[in-house]
Amino acid sequence: MAGTQIRTVAVVGGGPIGSAVATFLSQAGVRVALFQRGKRPPIIVGESLVPAIVPFLRRLGVEEEVASYSIYKPGASFTFSTERNQSFRFDQVRGGKTHYSYNVPRDAFDATLLQAAAKAGVNIFESGARLERVGGTEEVRLSEETIAATKGFLTEQPDFIIDASGRARVLANLLEIRSTSGTRRDTALHAHLEGVPLLIDGNVHTDRLDRGWCWRIPLPGKVSIGLVCPAEHLRRFGDTPAEQFDGLIAQDPVTRQWSGDAKRVTDVVKYTNYQLLSSRGTGPQNADSSNPGWAMVGDSFGFVDPVFSSGLLIGLESAEALAKALVDGGGSPRALARYEQETIRSLATWQKLAEYFYDGRLFTLFQVGEVVRRTWFGHLLDFHFAKHLPRIFTGEGTTSRYSQALLDFMIRRGLARNDPRDLEIG
Repeated sequence: MAGTQIRTVAVVGGGPIGSAVATFLSQAGVRVALFQRGKRPPIIVGESLVPAIVPFLRRLGVEEEVASYSIYKPGASFTFSTERNQSFRFDQVRGGKTHYSYNVPRDAFDATLLQAAAKAGVNIFESGARLERVGGTEEVRLSEETIAATKGFLTEQPDFIIDASGRARVLANLLEIRSTSGTRRDTALHAHLEGVPLLIDGNVHTDRLDRGWCWRIPLPGKVSIGLVCPAEHLRRFGDTPAEQFDGLIAQDPVTRQWSGDAKRVTDVVKYTNYQLLSSRGTGPQNADSSNPGWAMVGDSFGFVDPVFSSGLLIGLESAEALAKALVDGGGSPRALARYEQETIRSLATWQKLAEYFYDGRLFTLFQVGEVVRRTWFGHLLDFHFAKHLPRIFTGEGTTSRYSQALLDFMIRRGLARNDPRDLEIG
């Protein structure tokens, strides 16, 4: 990163994405004030990292520490029904840059990235930040009380404000920015359990249920379980999140296979706001205004679905891209527009993958691929497909237009007349 017109930046939110963008900026010589306030939830969605995240951990200088308290993740396993499942290893992906990843306790992971920001020179303030809207415009600024709380680090408005507040979506709510929702209206119930068996140690597991789906993420000494289902289905099992969680895993045919000796060791956390994208993610500073420019990053800009563990990758990619837009691009309207477009394109790519998952076409393609691979024709083509298709799900192929186009083509033409409704997620 080269010289910049942006000298001071305020980051609102001390989660991993706020910490990352603050670190990248501080490493480039920008003075950064990071504001965080409030107690983090006891458990957080986003515990399984895709392999494409590992290079970010290296650039942030935290991979060794993350590895010390995490579970090594060699691949992924899918359960389609009580009789059918399939697994693949990341080292089977031709052309993959990283053949592993980690399943992380989020409290430790988030703390590691915040500490990395502090080591990089970021000034962290526990008082939180209050943003003010300037009249009826889309300009914002820090309140005087917020500036005063920095005890001299900021003596005036920063050059730029970054909203990394996650699903609180501080700027979107303050400025009443329009958002679009995906087609799903699911509820996720999340808890940690002991005694949950796995098909392959370390793998992230995705189980198709009678209604909805479930994740199983191995963590040190326990397994993270998430039930993602329509709200009306969950209500059949009780009124509280705990009743619904315990009732569903005891009755669904797939979860019954592994829940018999399982013991829940945390409360159940409920999430409902999935698949949401702000129509705007940036507000360039006007030449005649003394107020800061602004941008959203991570979940505050948009979030897709937990199904492919893509949220942290999208956030880290956008954190690095935003830092470059502010440093290399000087926070210019052109640089910020490019950042906004790249982030929207990434979110749209993952949204499309989620749709293939829910409508059954992705699982159907997996099943067809296993059969075709054993034929002479499939053996010839497998060399090519093994390079492009799996890399989308490791996160390394989502920026490749060819890999995406190949997947789209196979989804349209490669199902061999199999009805994807047999494997759709209800």
